Amino acid sequence: MQFRFQLLPGAYVVAKLTGSVPAFPMEVKPSALFSLTLTDDEISLVCEESEVPASAVCASIQRDWRVLKIEGILDFSLVGILARITGVLSSKGISIFALSTHNTDYILVQSKSLPAAMSALKADGHAIFGQNSDM
Repeated sequence: MQFRFQLLPGAYVVAKLTGSVPAFPMEVKPSALFSLTLTDDEISLVCEESEVPASAVCASIQRDWRVLKIEGILDFSLVGILARITGVLSSKGISIFALSTHNTDYILVQSKSLPAAMSALKADGHAIFGQNSDM
């Protein structure tokens, strides 16, 4: 199973927020990826570095992540997509942060690991396009 990845522009953050859900002003215009995840014990935010709401109080924030989006809509009957991708990257010692939406999966890697991640995915037969995808 081969995939086409789109390298999204911009640097992203992965943050753990404290307190309650921050107020998001109407002028926030999410870019290609803006994810707010609420569970019974945490609030996580993934967004472009420039889009962290001023009202967000971060207990932890990791900056300088890049995003590889799997192109197309992934059918729920497909099995092992993340296992395949994470296996390729973990074999090269590349740490990831993964997000899934209804349609597809997003793989975040630290900017310093992006060239190695793209090389490993390409060597496994996957295609990558987008800004700076020729790394």
